[in-house]
Amino acid sequence: MNAKNIVIALVVIIILLFGWYYYNDATTPGQYDEFAQCTADNGAKFFGAFWCPNCANQKKLFGKSERLLNYVECSTADGQGQLPICSDAGIEAYPTWEFSDGSRLTGTLPFETLAEKTKCELPL
Repeated sequence: MNAKNIVIALVVIIILLFGWYYYNDATTPGQYDEFAQCTADNGAKFFGAFWCPNCANQKKLFGKSERLLNYVECSTADGQGQLPICSDAGIEAYPTWEFSDGSRLTGTLPFETLAEKTKCELPL
């Protein structure tokens, strides 16, 4: 086997390993999947903006399970304006959580508050 074939074989192996890792990561449930899904099922909406540090902190609390939240992006792509879905809803701060009873809370909310407002069981 010449050096060129060895390099090609190593590149293929590396690509396969990365592919396996990303596939495995994408199909493995998140730690808070049930809780995140429950909040969404019980009507909680999370209004945020991609540039908002508190929104990033809220998402970080959920880890991989963040994908199951009922998240509404409010920012325009350039980060300079607000999308109509949020301005029409009267969203003035990020993050804003809206609950099925119509109440709203702003800021990064702990799981205890979200559980209380959504009647979801706290994750262990």
